Amino acid sequence: MRILYFADVRFPLERANGIQTMETCYALAQRGHDVTLAVRPDTQSPARDPFEYYGLAPNAHLRLERAPVSGPAAARRFGYLAFAIGRTLGRERTDVVMTRDLGVASALLRMPRGVRAPVVYESHGYAPEVAAALPELVATARAPSRAKVKRLEARERHVWQAADGYVTITVGLAADLTTRLGKRKHLAAIPDGVRLRGAVDIDVPAGNVVGYAGHLYAWKGVDILLEALALVPAATGLIVGGHAAEPDLARTRARAAQLGLADRVTFTGLVDPGRVADLLRQAAVLVLPNQASAISTRFTSPLKLFEYMAAGRAIVASDLPSIREVLHDGVDALLVPPGDPGALGEAIGRLLADRELARRLAAAAAAAVPQYAWDRRAERLESLFRAVVPTQR
Repeated sequence: MRILYFADVRFPLERANGIQTMETCYALAQRGHDVTLAVRPDTQSPARDPFEYYGLAPNAHLRLERAPVSGPAAARRFGYLAFAIGRTLGRERTDVVMTRDLGVASALLRMPRGVRAPVVYESHGYAPEVAAALPELVATARAPSRAKVKRLEARERHVWQAADGYVTITVGLAADLTTRLGKRKHLAAIPDGVRLRGAVDIDVPAGNVVGYAGHLYAWKGVDILLEALALVPAATGLIVGGHAAEPDLARTRARAAQLGLADRVTFTGLVDPGRVADLLRQAAVLVLPNQASAISTRFTSPLKLFEYMAAGRAIVASDLPSIREVLHDGVDALLVPPGDPGALGEAIGRLLADRELARRLAAAAAAAVPQYAWDRRAERLESLFRAVVPTQR
């Protein structure tokens, strides 16, 4: 099958959406599909090799195509949309088009079906709700205008009704959109995934390192984790991630100092994706402390969750509906009320004190993680593609 994937981002991108996009396309290519990933040019000079950056061997079935965009942000966005429309014309060149960009999907779906391939949109949240919530969750986000919210509502409804196939990353998001917008055909809830590196080693280290990987936005709960670590004197923290150019890294470092944790918590800052797995394996316990929010409660399928499961380490996570789609309290993780540093600290201390419990939970999570491999995700996407492509050419 010939698959054209649109990602209107500079590439390679160090954030989770860049990793998810590359891994999804690579897994589809590994299954023998011819995949073209259309992105913006890298902003670094010389341009980085995405395969090398993400630690993947080149694959002849995956080709990267860079849209010729330049100028200010509005010009780049308009240029990419024009490129995507032109690139989609002609069904003989492509069997299916996929994107997780709502604006791109809306633009492509205004083209007559007869001159384009089927379009599959992947949703990571209900855009008006996410946009309204972001200013409280991300320090650099701005509140959307009423006009923007209305535009996003219209786009969501249009794409929901017009997309040939529709993917959500959680069951909760699929249910939420169905309640808001009505039932539709060819809807699949397909979670994110992880790259598996052979059998998972459950040999939990003897130290008391408690790890976290990902962004340091307030809604991710790193501040809650720091408060929990202050309640567990035996624990040390390893915080993997954080952009030096954004305020969250400085904020969380300052918070650690305020709590007297400066000597007990290591902040790595931003690291290449290929280094994350080895860093996680330094920890005895891995924590996913998401706060309850419009995004994390129903919409999120965190890459770190599956990376934690594949690391062979005990997990403590916030007890949220989106997380409960994957983890089960007392079976493969300990789940605690979100935003409660006392409960989080108690769970961390319990696992550090009871290594047999930690091993049991880690083993159960490792046994479940193969169903979340990127190849499994690609297989599920492939089934949806075959349902919406009229005739396999």
